[in-house]
Amino acid sequence: MSTSAVKIRAVPAVIGRRDALVAAALAAFLGVVMIYGVGFAHSGVIHNASHDVRHSNAFPCH
Repeated sequence: MSTSAVKIRAVPAVIGRRDALVAAALAAFLGVVMIYGVGFAHSGVIHNASHDVRHSNAFPCH
């Protein structure tokens, strides 16, 4: 019985500068939407879920 070993080499993914900038811009946009979307939301559930985090980061909510 003969078995042949298959050699698999991992090739690192290389992204270009443009792709990295797009990813960084999208991450920053998502962060801003999350902070201000939750920060200024008037929903009681969202407010209560993020209340302590807002106060620890000195984000006004009252």
